[in-house]
Amino acid sequence: MNKNVFQKSLFSWYAKNARDLPWRRTRDPYKIWISEIMLQQTTVNVVIPYYERWIKVFPDIQALACTSQAKILKNWQGLGYYQRARNIKKSAEIICAQYGGKIPEDSIVLRSLPGFGPYTVAAVLSIAFDQRRPLVDANVRRVAMRLLALKGFSEAKKDKEILEFLDIILPEKNNNIFNQALMELGALVCRAQQPQCLACPFERFCLATKKNLQDSIPAFQRKIAQRIEAVCALIEKDGRYFIQKRPPRGLLADLWEFPGGKIEKRETQREALARELKEEIGVRLVSSDYLFSVKYAYTKFKVYLHVWRCVVESRPKSDATHKWVLASEFKNFPLPSATARIIDLLFKRQGKVQCSKHALANPLRQGTLK
Repeated sequence: MNKNVFQKSLFSWYAKNARDLPWRRTRDPYKIWISEIMLQQTTVNVVIPYYERWIKVFPDIQALACTSQAKILKNWQGLGYYQRARNIKKSAEIICAQYGGKIPEDSIVLRSLPGFGPYTVAAVLSIAFDQRRPLVDANVRRVAMRLLALKGFSEAKKDKEILEFLDIILPEKNNNIFNQALMELGALVCRAQQPQCLACPFERFCLATKKNLQDSIPAFQRKIAQRIEAVCALIEKDGRYFIQKRPPRGLLADLWEFPGGKIEKRETQREALARELKEEIGVRLVSSDYLFSVKYAYTKFKVYLHVWRCVVESRPKSDATHKWVLASEFKNFPLPSATARIIDLLFKRQGKVQCSKHALANPLRQGTLK
């Protein structure tokens, strides 16, 4: 494979086919860093509105470093992987305190910052500073595996050979464009399913195409998500709803949610509600009415969350991690996606809530607290 021909073909294809994405209109290392973190395991179409809103709220790294973690988590709400948002905050503070608010161009320094893994370091240095660094994301890995006819699953075990290949074909200049072009080729043409080989500038170089293996490279890897059943308790008094803050460590740390949790083996939903309310906030369940269920997924889990309107014996106390809030105040709290979905169903799509017609203006209006 002639690397000069390869580079010329890729640049030419990218010039004609590149999508106009907001983070491609800048060389600002801060904005490129944010886009790369958001794009990890999230689609471009989902990221665009999040990115544009983020840059509007936090236009530079100084604004990000000076804001509260709660505001950062609120603006990250819906993207998942909230530890990434917390790491962004920590790194912004370090960069402002130690490097004058400018992202360093040194890979060793960057690698020491929270959330800057090998890919993120290479992406920022390549795209923002045009340093000669190969990038391997899921799209590039798939393109390289097909070009080289590397059989097997798309996984990090393949990256050593892929990086060696990329190091050969990577140009000395404009590799920021080269890397973005290769990722774009994987997203638009060399797709995971139904690759558009006839539209690919590398069809003549591709060993998978020559061997008719483009549909089986990489190998399809079926992922079976573990099913989890959980319950959620909605408690209301005088138009205010009880929410609690999750612990500062672990899954969904520092986000606010309604009380509830996982249903244990051989437990009914109501038994789980009673146990969770007793364990979490020390109150006894008097009665409960089923409202609806929401389904959502994490990387390895599929969760079915069953939402109940609950009457409890005594009023849970309010403190730093427990609040009674008005419906209009939910927007001020960072929430897990499932909690935000519940609120949306309750107050924006009231016709879908299984409760009496009288309660549609406020699905929890009927007394839920003695």
